[in-house]
Order: sequence, then C-alpha cells, then structure tokens
Amino acid sequence: MKKTKFYIYYMLVFTLLFVMVSKEVQAAPSVSAHRAILMDGETGRILYEKDAHSRSRIASITKIMTAVLAVESGRMDEEVTVSENASGTEGSSLYLKAGEKIKLEDLVYGLMLRSGNDSAVAIAEFVGGSLEGFVHLMNQKAAEIGMKDSHFSNPHGLDDHEDHYSTAYDMALLTKYAMENDLYKKIAGTKVHTAPNPEEKWDRKWKNKNRLVTELYKYSTGGKTGYTKLAKRTLVSTASKDGENLIAVTLNAPDDWNDHIGMFEYGFEQFDYKIVLEKGDIAKLDDDFYKGKVFVKRDVILSLQSGEEDSVRIEYKMLKPKKEWKEYRNVPEVVGRAVIYLGNEEAEALPVYFKKEKEPVKEKSWWNFWAYSIETFLGVNQNG
Repeated sequence: MKKTKFYIYYMLVFTLLFVMVSKEVQAAPSVSAHRAILMDGETGRILYEKDAHSRSRIASITKIMTAVLAVESGRMDEEVTVSENASGTEGSSLYLKAGEKIKLEDLVYGLMLRSGNDSAVAIAEFVGGSLEGFVHLMNQKAAEIGMKDSHFSNPHGLDDHEDHYSTAYDMALLTKYAMENDLYKKIAGTKVHTAPNPEEKWDRKWKNKNRLVTELYKYSTGGKTGYTKLAKRTLVSTASKDGENLIAVTLNAPDDWNDHIGMFEYGFEQFDYKIVLEKGDIAKLDDDFYKGKVFVKRDVILSLQSGEEDSVRIEYKMLKPKKEWKEYRNVPEVVGRAVIYLGNEEAEALPVYFKKEKEPVKEKSWWNFWAYSIETFLGVNQNG
C-alpha cells in the first residue's frame, strides 16, 4: 500500500513538472522562418531569435534603407525626373514613365506600399546622384547604425549582386533606427496613398502590400514585404500595444504573416517595460565626495519578463576625485557612468552628471547705486 502511494505521489509530481515545463516551452513562438528575430523597439533587447545573425539575401526589405535615406535627404518636396534606367527596372513596378516628374515623397510612398523597383532606382539616382553614389550612402548609413553583417549593392533588393545581404538582427536595428523618424513611421504605416498623375485622367492610388497593416493584425504599425526567387519571402514589421513597441523580422519564411503575429503576441504577453533607474539624484554611492552631488538625466527602462527584476543590478563607475576638485571646484560635468546589467549582460549605460554649484548673486547695495549715479552725473567716469 505504501509503495502504491509513493508511485501515485511520484506521478503527480512528475505530471505537475511536465505541465509547468510544457507551458514554459510553449511560451516561445514557433516560426516557419529559417531566420527570425523579435526586438523591443525602444530598448533594442532581443526577445526571441532564430539564427538571427546569419547573412542572407533580403529582397525588398532592402527598401527600408532606401526610404530612410530619401526621408533624411530633406528633399521630399522636390520633383524627380524619372530616367530611362529607372522606368525600365524589372520586377514589381509603379509603371513610371521616362521623363515624367513626380515628387520624391510620392516615390517613397510607392516604394514602401507597392515595392516599386522603378521607384527605388529613381530615388537612388536623385538622392545619390547615381546608383553607385546611392549604394555608397547605403553602406555608410549601415555602418553608422551598427549593421555589422550587412552590405548593400542596389536600392531595391533584386538578386543582381552576390554581395547584397543582411541579417535578421541587422534589419531589426535598421528598423529601430527608421521608426525614430516620424515621417518614415507615417509612410510605413499608411494603408492607402494617392499620388497625382499628370500623365493620366486619374490619380495613382497605392494600397499597402503589407497585410498585417491592412487587415491581419490590429496592432500593426508598419513594415515592408519582400520576395525574390533566391531570397524567398522576407518581412519586416512593427507593432505597438499599450505603449510597448516591437519589431519582427523573418527571412525565408513560408508562413510569415503568422510568424509575425505569433512573435508579437509572445512579446506583448511575456514582456513589460519597467523603470529600473529613475532620472534625478543618485542616492546610493559609496564615495562621500559624490553623495548628494550627482544625478542622471533620464529614466532607464528595460523590457522584462515576470521575475526578471531580481536579475537587474546597477554599477556606478565613477572618476576618482582629484585634489584640484577641492571644495567642489573644477569638477567636470560628467563624472562617471551608470551601467545597468540584466544578469551578466550589460543592458544599458548612461552618463552620471555632477551638480554644479550656482554662483552666488551679488546683491546691489543702495549706497553703490547712488555713488555710481553721482559719479556719472559729475562726469567722473567719462573724464577720470
């Protein structure tokens, strides 16, 4: 009898543990993509990844970089004359005609919503002066953003170069950067755009190809689709819910719409923003010289799972006070760094500032005022 009770107890414990582990495993999304990533759009934290750093062909999600450079050119209101080279570009098209004039802003809408390859070339020639000049700008911007495993050889993503590639991680970095620009954000999330067409009796009307934006996911805020025979289906998308902003990227994904929805739902359910360091005075410091004298200028927010708060720690790496700082004079503005760790990984770092003593305001005495006035009246100041 005792043996039977032991086995029953053992099976109950085993079943409970199995259910708990199963729930934990099921919490992570399952994706069809060969390579994928889910990134927090504010903090840059990776919430999920699958072979996210392998270099791959990326097809038309290349056009995110093309759009960024166009928006940042500051020439969105200018007219572009479409070249023969642009109008003859193969693949998805806005059906631009050589010699026609169209505003750069409308070209960017056509680029992002309809994935016009002709639009990409027209933009590149206008902003970069030539295709080669624009490609140089693309790689320059990629280096600036920190896209270490990317190289661009064209503005549209067609499979016409072997050295045109990126990674899921790098494309998430690019999208995080792009979404900080309000105009890009507006264009990427637009469902329908109408552009004047002086060559015809009707205006152009472009509906966004991104079905997450137009019909499938109510929290979607933008993104870019892509496909070539070699790259297969590629997709970048963004979503926001209750103030939380996420970025999803999939490369070679047969079921990309559902991949992205699954990743977003996982991110929104499992992670929340937490303030781990509040802006203002820093109270806890070992060095008496700095106590009550230092502060940070902004909050530090991390995207955390339940229970991860205990894994957060803050280290203050301060300059050693110098003799010439006696009586708090000649102290530099920045005196250290606040480094925030999540587990053993550095999650964020920001400067620590020193409070400068305000110079005392000298009070003007009535005697000095009247003395100065009398001297001026008698011409003492002017004549010595």
